[in-house]
Amino acid sequence: MPLRYLLMLGLLLLAGCSRPALYEAKVYVFGTLADISVWGAEEKTARGAIDAVGADFQRMHHEWHAWEPGPLVELNTAIAAGRPTPVLPSIVPLIERSQQIYELSDGLFNAAIGRLLKLWGFQSSERPSGPPPTREAIATLLAAQPAMSDLELKEGVLYPSNPAVQLDFGGIAKGYAVELALARLRSFGIENAIVNAGGGLGVIGRHGDRPWRVGVRHPQGQGILASLEVHDGEHVHTSGNYERFREHEGLRYAHILDPRTGWPVDSITSCTVIGRDGTLADAAATALVIAGRDDWHRLAVKMGIKYVMLVGEDGTVYMNPAMAARVQFGEQTPRIVLGAEL
Repeated sequence: MPLRYLLMLGLLLLAGCSRPALYEAKVYVFGTLADISVWGAEEKTARGAIDAVGADFQRMHHEWHAWEPGPLVELNTAIAAGRPTPVLPSIVPLIERSQQIYELSDGLFNAAIGRLLKLWGFQSSERPSGPPPTREAIATLLAAQPAMSDLELKEGVLYPSNPAVQLDFGGIAKGYAVELALARLRSFGIENAIVNAGGGLGVIGRHGDRPWRVGVRHPQGQGILASLEVHDGEHVHTSGNYERFREHEGLRYAHILDPRTGWPVDSITSCTVIGRDGTLADAAATALVIAGRDDWHRLAVKMGIKYVMLVGEDGTVYMNPAMAARVQFGEQTPRIVLGAEL
């Protein structure tokens, strides 16, 4: 689907009421519709801020896309050829953060496995069909051991040492983009806003006289699993297997791949993380899904994540007490397994 800038700015006022306005916009980026909402600002300021964020998102979409013609595709071509190459300034932080989080996550977050994602057909916004890759094809890619540690960045030039590396920032781009969007809104003097980029959001200030309140989607498609309040400067990211997958002969293969095995994760269907570092929260949500029931708590501690909620395939919710204190479930409270505090 080609990039479209779908800016729909509206002034929402209750009839006969002088309450502050809520200005909203939708922008198509990173394969989803991002929602930008600004509360209580003057109309001219809100319009200018939202226009600026929309333009930023368009640029990010072009510069960071791993599969459409652009700077990142060119960079991956250079890596495959083993050729040192200058890196676009906007991509440098994505490489640096991906390398940091690769180490922090014990390699479970690995932005270097683009070839594996393509093998499974998950590089496209269209749902793949047909049988999964052969075990031999997966094993061949894994044998090359692509890792973020195979890249060295010096003064804006990337020196690759493994041609099997293919960068795909799908597990981190939304978190970083939302961080940049909030910074842009603040530069316009915006004091209250929320930016939701489909599975990941961040907030500034409050929604009037209350905190921003958001819902966490049920990974089995049953509406909202839980809701929670989000405070100034916080980010909420959910990584789940409920939208992107492939099916063959009655089996569903989720898009979150374990870089150790090359196969989709099948025991955890979603993970929600709250943090003040949106980039880390985005990547951690993916890494903790891969860590699974047995290892999520250890890895969350190592990554410095304070609030975590995972949902298993059977609907069981795994979380730490701090997260349990923040979420409110709907009419049906699921089975909950509380881990130790993080």
